[in-house]
Amino acid sequence: MEYIYAVLLLHAAKKDISEDNIKRVLEAAGIAIDDIRLKALVAAVKEINIDDVLKSSFAMPVAPVTVQATQSAAAQQAQQPQKVEEKEEKKEGVSEEQLAEGLSALFG
Repeated sequence: MEYIYAVLLLHAAKKDISEDNIKRVLEAAGIAIDDIRLKALVAAVKEINIDDVLKSSFAMPVAPVTVQATQSAAAQQAQQPQKVEEKEEKKEGVSEEQLAEGLSALFG
């Protein structure tokens, strides 16, 4: 993934996308470089129009967040801590019953 980021960074800076430039970007970020992977990436990128790929990737529709959805999500989050407390109370009730049964078995 870092290799793709380096290509996009070079493209945004309007720099030549070459092995040397990608290698410099990755070295500056402290990333170990795989020469075979680097050569394969440069060969693949030469055949791609990056601007077209970026335009098509941004064309995907994104659903807007509505106020109603945000309010219902906040309401659900507010209810979740209460559910946790109820479960804890039930666990305590069961353990008390087990203790009482154990004591009655001991003292007959």
